[in-house]
Amino acid sequence: MGLNAGAIRSLVERGVAQLQSGQAQAARDTFLQLVREGPGLADAHLGLAQAHKRLGEHAQASAALDAALVLQPRHIGALVLKGDWLEAAGAQTAASFYQAALNCAAQLEAIPRDLQAVVARAQAMCARYAQHFEQGLHADLAVVGNAWGPPSPRFARSLNLLTGRARHYLSAPRLFLFPELPTIQFFDRALFTWIDQLEAATDSIRAEMMQLTGEVGSFRPYIESDPSRPALNKGGLIDNSDWSACFLWKNGVRVAAHADRCPATEAVLAQLPLVRIPGRSPSVLFSLLRPGAHIPAHHGFVNTRLIVHLPLVVPAGCRFRVGDETREWEEGKAWLFDDTIEHEAWNTSQHNRVVLILEVWRPELTDSERAYVSGLFQSIERQRGGVGDWAI
Repeated sequence: MGLNAGAIRSLVERGVAQLQSGQAQAARDTFLQLVREGPGLADAHLGLAQAHKRLGEHAQASAALDAALVLQPRHIGALVLKGDWLEAAGAQTAASFYQAALNCAAQLEAIPRDLQAVVARAQAMCARYAQHFEQGLHADLAVVGNAWGPPSPRFARSLNLLTGRARHYLSAPRLFLFPELPTIQFFDRALFTWIDQLEAATDSIRAEMMQLTGEVGSFRPYIESDPSRPALNKGGLIDNSDWSACFLWKNGVRVAAHADRCPATEAVLAQLPLVRIPGRSPSVLFSLLRPGAHIPAHHGFVNTRLIVHLPLVVPAGCRFRVGDETREWEEGKAWLFDDTIEHEAWNTSQHNRVVLILEVWRPELTDSERAYVSGLFQSIERQRGGVGDWAI
């Protein structure tokens, strides 16, 4: 007849106490009784393994530990103990047991007090192995570098992803996904021959923007409430002038009251591959972020376009994140990014930050594909009776 729950608990407590008081042989006998009379108890095998080890009975200890993990593969204490034994033997496979223990711990709502030190050890050992692994990679790849020169930026990023120094963010458009386009956070400016022309006009564009900032009503909250649409929170930015915009083009319509005041800006825009979708694009705006403002993380609507920023007024302390890369704007230095990858912005300065924002076609799309995308959204608008939720 097997032991009842009370007897099992009593024997476990006795065996643990014997281990703690240095009575390894008595603990071995106690846990052997548990193994014989209370089969299926992983903790009994784990205690037996520890007793065998203290008695120098290493083969029996290893067998008992393996038996514990067979019975309970997700036993955090047993996983860490297995890692310790393999690590002491110089086996690189120890890392997999420490990591498995952390994975199991991560699924718990809270780490029990008696496991906190065990989990901390697993974390320390995983960090140690990760550092050793990364050092080995760099040493081995230095040999490749001697023959081929430094790695490309995308290979360097792949190495950061592999070693956990970077996180991979996926394109997640809120409305429409065009498949088989590469996931790139910030694009290489060398792909866009017109970017130098845009940057060269920075001073003229800034001067025109400054005229508009002095006119009441030119800049309005970027997100304005609409009685016909659900008033979702949107990070507290609805009708909030902390993030304001002055549109030259909005949803494919030229805003003459503003655009007429910006001939130099208009001249540059005429040379760019702006997205053209009737009723939706292009949108071109001066985006103003007030001191202390934060645009929370969000995703754009479609991945068939790229968003261009030309910084015009940038005090120190203004940052922009796309995926896992954070940059600071620099006046007159444009960049392009995929806004369907999670992104956010901060102005931690005491002054306004102003950026010219516009949208251009993804360079990978053919003229035919661009025409189909435009036709698709025109069809959606006709069938749904309006544009719906849309923004640059």
